[in-house]
Amino acid sequence: MEPRVLVVDDEPSMCRALSAVLERFGLKVSTALDGLQGLTKFRRDVYDLVIADLKMPGMSGVELLKEIKRISPRTPVVLLTAYGTIEGAVEAMKEGAFDFLQKPFSPEVLRDVVSRALRPRDQDSPKSRPIITQSPLMLEVLDMAREVAKSSAPILITGESGTGKELLARYIHEHSPRSRGPFVAINCAALPEGLLESELFGHERGSFTGAVSQKKGKFELAHGGTILLDEISEMPLALQAKLLRVLQEGEIDRVGGLKPIPVDVRPIATSNQDLSERIRQGKFREDLYFRLNVVHLKLPPLREREEDIPLLAEYFLEKYARLNGKPVKEFSPEALEKLSRYSWPGNVRQLENVIHRAVLLARSERITAEDLILEEEIGVGRMGAGLSLREMEKRLIIETLRRVGGNRTRAAKLLGVSVRTIRNKLKEYGIDGRIFAKGGNDGAV
Repeated sequence: MEPRVLVVDDEPSMCRALSAVLERFGLKVSTALDGLQGLTKFRRDVYDLVIADLKMPGMSGVELLKEIKRISPRTPVVLLTAYGTIEGAVEAMKEGAFDFLQKPFSPEVLRDVVSRALRPRDQDSPKSRPIITQSPLMLEVLDMAREVAKSSAPILITGESGTGKELLARYIHEHSPRSRGPFVAINCAALPEGLLESELFGHERGSFTGAVSQKKGKFELAHGGTILLDEISEMPLALQAKLLRVLQEGEIDRVGGLKPIPVDVRPIATSNQDLSERIRQGKFREDLYFRLNVVHLKLPPLREREEDIPLLAEYFLEKYARLNGKPVKEFSPEALEKLSRYSWPGNVRQLENVIHRAVLLARSERITAEDLILEEEIGVGRMGAGLSLREMEKRLIIETLRRVGGNRTRAAKLLGVSVRTIRNKLKEYGIDGRIFAKGGNDGAV
């Protein structure tokens, strides 16, 4: 899928000229005649590059640059000017402009800048995914995040699963004086206590069975940058005491080490649980809580930012259409209405999964309401207490096969299992898969 470029210039002739040249380069171009219109378009759609004039009535190019960087720090912005002042270039670069071109410029110069700006940067990794929002609640959180990013104070980010806590942590890092330093994340719930200590603080050779060489821990690797302590509520109590000492003293002790090692790290912790309740249960240290909770940012669930659902859906549509080579371009009105009506208990992560499935299932350039498979539609909503795991599994597989007309390949993709697993489960249940088939489907039972 061709890269998308937004051109913002108050001169219609310049917009037309830039569009013509950029389209010859194989790019998809949208235009806006002032900064506010450009910002509105940027909030509604996903762009790989923004090219904007520096001098415009109302919102200037630098002001537009600041707003774009606030929404999506990694989107490159190229500023144009007929004045070429050094002061303007310096200010633009300080605010994060990718490059600065003085009018008039040749198509060759423009091609060079655009090709550098659009050079692949691992756009689909969590490291570079933008925070897409127009929700007042989220914009308030981002405003506060940018403000506290200037310091080195510890930050606690809370919110339901799937709301984007790690994305916000990376956003803070990118807007901080430590942005050129490392960002190191560790999931405190994913490792057993013994291994977690080694991962956090490192170990010396021979300090335990299997320690065949010295290893630096996450805190050492994050020196000069930021460390994300994901799901901090799951950290064992004994390790919480050691973490508290690191935060207080600014030094770590490797497992088996003989002397402390100083580290300069900004800690950001996340939790989807109520840490106050964990303290009352005796599962979390109160002194560690106060050490981490210098600044508290709480992410709202997706159901409280309904205006973001269409924006996020369009972003995930473009992403997965490109990754899967599918010519899917839009949602039907009924599909967007269905997305807006749903409560999204799994938040943004669930929305992303639903759109990914829909892109895989879509048989045209438009995603319809029928392509959007929400959890209750494939049996989850009807699986209440009292059902065995085996029965729940059986119902889920059967409902999914019914939904896709017996196509085992599509059902396997939706369920995250292999086609062989589907085949074996049907055999185990004693079900002839042909009863689900609509006829003529590739991979149908």
